[in-house]
Amino acid sequence: MAMPVTTAGNKTEDLIVCYAPTMITTNGIWQGDNPLNYSLPLFILQLTLVVVTTRILVFILKPFRQPRVISEILGGVILGPSVLGQSEKFASAVFPLRSVMVLETMANVGLLYFLFLVGVEMDLVIIRRTGKKAMVIAIAGMILPFIIGVSFSFILHQKSSQVNQGTFILFLGVALSVTAFPVLARILAELKLLSSEIGRIAMSSALINDVCAWILLAFAIAMADTDTTTLASLWVILSSIAFVIFCIFIVRPMVSWMVKRTPEGEAISEFYICLILTGVMIAGFITDAIGTHSVFGAFVFGLVIPNGPLGVTLIEKLEDFVSGLLLPLFFAMSGLKTNVMAITGAMTWGYLVIVIILACVGKIAGTLLVALYYQMPLYEGVALGLLMNTKGLVEMIVLNVGKDQRVLDDKTFAIMVIVAVVMTAIITPIVTSIYKPARRFVPYKRRSIQRSKPDSELRVLVCIHTPRNVPTIINLLEASHPTKKSPICIYVLHLVELTGRASAMLIVHNSRKSSRPALNRTQAQSDHIINAFENFEQHIGCISVQPLTAISPYSTMHEDICGVAEDKRVAFIIIPFHKQQTVDGGMEATNPAFRAVNQNVLANAPCSVGILVDRGLNGSTRLAANQVSHHVAILFFGGPDDREALSYAWRMSQHPGINLTAMRFIPGDDAIETQIEPSHEPNDPRILTVVTDSDREKQLDEDYINEFRARTANDESITYIEKEVNNGEDTVAAIRLIDPTHDLFIVGRGQGMISPLTAGLTDWSECPELGAIGDLLASSDFAATASVLVVQQYVGMGMVGDGLGTPDSPSMPQEQFDDYSDQMRRPQQPPRGQAMFSP
Repeated sequence: MAMPVTTAGNKTEDLIVCYAPTMITTNGIWQGDNPLNYSLPLFILQLTLVVVTTRILVFILKPFRQPRVISEILGGVILGPSVLGQSEKFASAVFPLRSVMVLETMANVGLLYFLFLVGVEMDLVIIRRTGKKAMVIAIAGMILPFIIGVSFSFILHQKSSQVNQGTFILFLGVALSVTAFPVLARILAELKLLSSEIGRIAMSSALINDVCAWILLAFAIAMADTDTTTLASLWVILSSIAFVIFCIFIVRPMVSWMVKRTPEGEAISEFYICLILTGVMIAGFITDAIGTHSVFGAFVFGLVIPNGPLGVTLIEKLEDFVSGLLLPLFFAMSGLKTNVMAITGAMTWGYLVIVIILACVGKIAGTLLVALYYQMPLYEGVALGLLMNTKGLVEMIVLNVGKDQRVLDDKTFAIMVIVAVVMTAIITPIVTSIYKPARRFVPYKRRSIQRSKPDSELRVLVCIHTPRNVPTIINLLEASHPTKKSPICIYVLHLVELTGRASAMLIVHNSRKSSRPALNRTQAQSDHIINAFENFEQHIGCISVQPLTAISPYSTMHEDICGVAEDKRVAFIIIPFHKQQTVDGGMEATNPAFRAVNQNVLANAPCSVGILVDRGLNGSTRLAANQVSHHVAILFFGGPDDREALSYAWRMSQHPGINLTAMRFIPGDDAIETQIEPSHEPNDPRILTVVTDSDREKQLDEDYINEFRARTANDESITYIEKEVNNGEDTVAAIRLIDPTHDLFIVGRGQGMISPLTAGLTDWSECPELGAIGDLLASSDFAATASVLVVQQYVGMGMVGDGLGTPDSPSMPQEQFDDYSDQMRRPQQPPRGQAMFSP
């Protein structure tokens, strides 16, 4: 048994902690060993506790829209001396002093790789392009808090401590003036401000601020070594500059050479990846040896990695493990070092409150002055100032380094950690209450294809999850007959889920030219989608394409979609169905969350919606470069949705390459008319309403079909068939007999219509959001190879604008349909005909 080795300087200088190098793994509890006396089992327990605590806090704080950093720091504070550590037993069993070294080392390894990833993701080209406004806002937002930090350092700095006043000033100033870029990006996305003007300025300023903070931190660390002369500090700074130059001129070309050696489209070899990951460690070792912090080396090493497939691979390999498992350790360690009990006396608490208020006010004032100079509205300036107060990783690194270098004592450290948590926590609630961009309800009339003029522009919003959705949608749009008289304006919205990753954010930030390589997989996908649509725009005339990106959690994605539709005055939204075709012809769900997005869009859309069940629309023969040939079938049962479907099919039928079969289903003599259930009150006025409504619908159907037939009577490419059916079974049989050459079915969703022709079909429907017929055509057991477009007409204002609301869906009570009539400045009425629509 080796003798215990003693090392000093774990908590305070007068404490000696003994380590037993052989006590790594236990022999097991049956041998009488306590696993907590051995370093590995103890570390595993600590790591588990940290991750579980932070995850629980993330879950608890989610409704309050708090960023993950808050949960991670609070998790550490709870496990540390402030809360659970108050119990002597818990502290000595789970977080004994001898375990701190292992924990700190692992936390710093996590931090090393995380900052390497931050460096890889950060694109310095963006900083060059951010423009003067963001640059000035970033600098103004740093100067005032820095001055406040300086003035407070005189109060907090004890004369007795051996730390040089200048170093203390630098640490406190940097800690108060930084803005955390990744945390800010997450908050902006939560508040749906990422793509707004204020969001773009905040992101650019935070990026500049982050880089300035790193430079200042390097200086602060260099000067923290107060035992030696200032000459040593000068050497530290000079050798750091030499290291940066070495990275730029030697490491970067070497990495670029590795990338060039990899054939296009191939994965980067494991050997190169291992070399780079080892390089991170070496860079960390060198900067630590020089005298700056090891994370500085990792960060610079990440910055010189060129953007492109290599960056994507590194981020995908490391991100989840590093930010999910190792990084919380670092924040938890900051929490474990924070002893709130060290802040004693009303005077100190007073200082704490004043520091928080002044630092916040300093940032807001600095930002506000610049904002007003640039003639931005006052509330926007305040909101921007608040957003710039976001604290996170850099702040924590500054404080931890300060504590390790004995620049900050326990009390100052605890004060600063609380300041960071409070300042970041209050941002979301305050910004939400101050900054309410006027949700303009745009009063535009053409919210459906039927109501769009045949000789005016048709605006379509296309939502895309993955590049797989693109070919069929492009073929559908091409078949939609864009002409000089009626061009199609397409807004392509790439839907990206907002995850905890910083990488998903940068896609918005980068309004890059297509020649620049993508930063991550999301962006690579976005590039493919945009390129496909841009090629489409070039080859087909009378089409304009505008690419957009929505980054949000799936639960609120429909708000983005509906918001874009409203702002762009769109008449039709096309969203992909949540299932896609498998090789054997069946249908499998790609992502269950897509379904919820579709249901929410149907419920809240400000215009007509089409759900596209994609079974490939390119099975058609392409006659020439710009000629398509499709066989389209429209199944018409009646109701607003079917009229909308017919109007879309009618538009398509004008395309020379489209053959349209319009099949109208008519109730036969044996069809049982649906009886309206008598309501509880015998003289309920709603019964009459229902009858008149259903009669009116029938009349509208009749008029529209007659108009369609009259106008297309001489068109040989259009076939009109009437089928007499008596019930759901007849309908299914009739649909099965339709000629299999069709490659697209267009059907109405049949929302709110009860027809004897579809009776019984909804009883076993898998996806009620497609309606009875849409669900039948989209089901795996229906032997069809045709794509299906299920159309829902926007009827928020009724056909003649009489305030008719869209009723609730018969099979899905969770879909609450918005009645837009109140926003059209009419008194709100209860939706008519409700009795008819009960399940």
